[in-house]
Amino acid sequence: MDAIRIAPRKAQNRMPSRDPERPPTAAAVIRQDLRARIASLAMRPGEPINEKELARQYGVSRTPVHEAVLKLAEEGLVAIFPQSGTFVALIPYADLPEAIIIRRSLEETSARLAAERGEAAGLAAIDQAMAVLARAAGAGDREAFHQADEEFHSRVAQAAGYPGIWRLVQQVKVQVDRFRRLTLPQAGRFGRVIAEHGAVRDAIASRDPDEAARRMGAHLGGLLADLGDIADLNPDCFDGIGDETRP
Repeated sequence: MDAIRIAPRKAQNRMPSRDPERPPTAAAVIRQDLRARIASLAMRPGEPINEKELARQYGVSRTPVHEAVLKLAEEGLVAIFPQSGTFVALIPYADLPEAIIIRRSLEETSARLAAERGEAAGLAAIDQAMAVLARAAGAGDREAFHQADEEFHSRVAQAAGYPGIWRLVQQVKVQVDRFRRLTLPQAGRFGRVIAEHGAVRDAIASRDPDEAARRMGAHLGGLLADLGDIADLNPDCFDGIGDETRP
């Protein structure tokens, strides 16, 4: 007697596969744009947010704007007061030291690994980022300088062979970015950053992991030292300033 073959049952209610070509929703696009504007201080801490006006600017209904604003509130970038309105959130002073320390720890690892690998292509990419940084400094372009600074740190992570480290850093540093924008007008700031980047670069080129990590740690640790002075100069931008919160 022939064996009876039972055909496998078709899966029911199978979750449809995601379409990689599917465009982002209007709410996602608006959220990303508003996030960038808040992080760059184009929208200042404490600035009112008018959803109706934003909907007009983006050419959409208020629904995707409201969705985007709610998501940004979850990130701590927007503050919603039911009886008063919606505002760009103040920078949470007490949260900055922890975020800086986390970033410093991650990027010390990137610098160490980049020096251990010592690949010429990685070093060349770092040099390219430093050249762009120098041009931005020469032009006095703060936004271009900030973006070039970001690219330098990204390329160190790439040179380490672990670009995901930079993606992790980006998840914890949005409030730090707002603070960093406030440091750029400091006299000599551009030159100081370029010199510190150069020290990290030279340690990587020398294939000295300990020195590369130390230089990166000193570079990012400087943000902790700047906290008090920057907060004193921009008290309207911060929430929770007090002697007990100072690092």
